Amino acid sequence: MNDYPLVSIISVNYKQTEVTLDFLRSLSQITYKNIEILLVDNGSGQDMADKVLKYFPAVRVIVSKENLGFAGGNNLAIEKAKGKYLMFLNNDTEVESDFLEPLVQTMEEDPNLGLISPKIIYYDTKLIQYAGAIGINPYTGRGAKVGHLEVDQGQYNDIRYTDLGHGAAMMIPIEVVKKVGMMPDIFFLYYEEHDWCELIKRAGYGVKYVGTSKIYHKESVSVGRESPLKTYYMTRNRLLFMRRNYSGIPLIMSMLFFVFLAIPKNTLKFARKSIPLLKSFYKGIFWNMTHFRDLKYTPQLNAE
Repeated sequence: MNDYPLVSIISVNYKQTEVTLDFLRSLSQITYKNIEILLVDNGSGQDMADKVLKYFPAVRVIVSKENLGFAGGNNLAIEKAKGKYLMFLNNDTEVESDFLEPLVQTMEEDPNLGLISPKIIYYDTKLIQYAGAIGINPYTGRGAKVGHLEVDQGQYNDIRYTDLGHGAAMMIPIEVVKKVGMMPDIFFLYYEEHDWCELIKRAGYGVKYVGTSKIYHKESVSVGRESPLKTYYMTRNRLLFMRRNYSGIPLIMSMLFFVFLAIPKNTLKFARKSIPLLKSFYKGIFWNMTHFRDLKYTPQLNAE
């Protein structure tokens, strides 16, 4: 690759300053040098900016007084990014030093690509979290990750089309964002990258998995691996995703599947584990019963 287009690396922090500093230390070791780093402090109410700039003065810190969620925080940075490509990375990730070159090369070789994601490895166990994905079934609302929990032995070191990228690490050309809109912030947390993928595919772009690039993910550091907050948004947004992306018989069947299978199953599961989790599950359902307006809205980026 003879040309090194500018890549805007975007990440969002919410009350995880030390985790974010580890993330930035990891980025400081990468071999691809034509980058800018935009870090959003998403309503943390802490002195994160001072600590970041002390050690990483080149980072552009964007402070939001309120927590805008994952999508809203990323959108703040999108509006200020200057790169040809936007590289979204969770602040609880760490990267291999050469992770960026294969992603840029893949994008440069195929102008019809709209989104790509690298191989993602669980930081603690070193097992595979993501090596591509099978799309969300329009009748059940369920999807699947390729390679999940397998030992990484190079079996997924390929580059191929896939149904969905992964929100912890994904690259999108700025021109695609101008055409399809920014991250759908109605989701606030979880499922926004799936919805974005669907918007991108409907606009005629491809989505690829790039197994020659690798990052490590600490997974749900900000909200906990199983918490009322995560349970609420996973429930709320699973239903919201279906309502935004499907209609007619598929939507009716998915709602029936949820009512007669998912609700009884999860009621029993959460009742055994934790009453706060059970309450959050039903709170997520109730939100969908009371929110019907502006369902399809996606924030737009000024094309100039």
